[in-house]
Amino acid sequence: MTHRVKTRPALGSSKAPVVETAAEEISRVLEDAAHFPGGHAVGVVFPRSEAEVAMMLREHSSVLPIGAQSSLTGGATPAGELIVSFVRMNRVLDISSDRVRTEPGVSLAALQDTLDSHELFYPPAPTFAGATIGGTIATNAAGAATFKYGSTRAWVDGLTVVLSCGEVLDLTRGQVLAHPAGYFDIDKSNRSVRVPVPQYRMPEVAKCSAGYHAAPEMDLVDLFVGSEGTLGIVTGAVLKVVHRTAASSVAFVPLSSETDAFALAAELRHRAQKTWSTHDSNGLDLSAIEYIDRRSLALVPDRLLAAAGLRRGEMDQAVLFVQIDLPSTTTAEEAFTQIASFERAPAPPLGQFCQLVARFGALDRTEIALPGDRRRATHIIEIREAVPAAVNELVGAAKRSMGPAIEKVAGDMIVPFDRLDAMVRAARAGFERRNLDHAIWGHVSDG
Repeated sequence: MTHRVKTRPALGSSKAPVVETAAEEISRVLEDAAHFPGGHAVGVVFPRSEAEVAMMLREHSSVLPIGAQSSLTGGATPAGELIVSFVRMNRVLDISSDRVRTEPGVSLAALQDTLDSHELFYPPAPTFAGATIGGTIATNAAGAATFKYGSTRAWVDGLTVVLSCGEVLDLTRGQVLAHPAGYFDIDKSNRSVRVPVPQYRMPEVAKCSAGYHAAPEMDLVDLFVGSEGTLGIVTGAVLKVVHRTAASSVAFVPLSSETDAFALAAELRHRAQKTWSTHDSNGLDLSAIEYIDRRSLALVPDRLLAAAGLRRGEMDQAVLFVQIDLPSTTTAEEAFTQIASFERAPAPPLGQFCQLVARFGALDRTEIALPGDRRRATHIIEIREAVPAAVNELVGAAKRSMGPAIEKVAGDMIVPFDRLDAMVRAARAGFERRNLDHAIWGHVSDG
């Protein structure tokens, strides 16, 4: 292990990629999923190799690398840069029993489709399966399953990064660690650069994307994960994968109060964490708990609820979406038997889940997609995924009817789980005091 690393020349064709400047071509990439107005760019380029990326970095002083532009915060909205799109660097290059090597433009959906044939699984996926590997690494993306598996950072084993000078770093986790005095040395072709580790203290929360990662004697890989392309552009990644060992059920649980929703989430978290610590094969194992409030549910199109066989409840103040992991051999019939025997003691995993839901008076309205019923599970998950799109559609309609001055203010928040209920109540009180329309949703299993 060392704190020093040496760059190398970029590999691939030295032919410069075409910079597209036609308005029609540029217009396709002028906004991300936040739909912030005013995006503008000098052009867009579609590299096929790290050498082409390196050439663009050497020749242009301001670039914006993009993946799927699925950011809901405007982070992938251009402000006059050259846009570097990775749609043509979209290959899965190699798969082993516990690693996969990819280019940055591979979508999570395409990656999982490829891994399925090897019975492998890449766990730290955010909600949107169209997000790209490069984008998730750049943002240290987290999703509903972060509760069980952690965020993207923990699954990145290696990176290929093109620096602003056009030279390349090949990084493997565990090989380059910060000097005890808090710095890395990068030896470029013409000089050595000392890179200090940030001196602030990271908050102790499950997910964090505010600022560069910082830790004593940290891995250089971790400095680039979550840096949003500001330190270099990722052109290749080696990711850890695991064998798929669980079947899953997805539950839609409507609650009559937000307090009940957070209390049930707390009990579910506790049960799952106990199962992990005791390795109880009959324990309740969860990988995700998601939450939408009453306003979010009101924005979901009726057709999506109908597709899942669901309807709005007049008393529903919040909904939890829970992914329950079961042994991989669990059939739909066995799962149904577990649910039917929920009053038995000791109850099997799905029976324990139903006992908890019944304690909050929500069992009669809870819907569960059994293992193997991918269509039903997909329909339930689509309800949660529809919320941000519905919010953006509402804002767009308001702009058209009331004027362009209407704006959406969006943001992510995370606090320790035991402070989540208080945080949501404080945020909602602020919105209501100012008479602001608002919706609150997200991954509550982490806080």
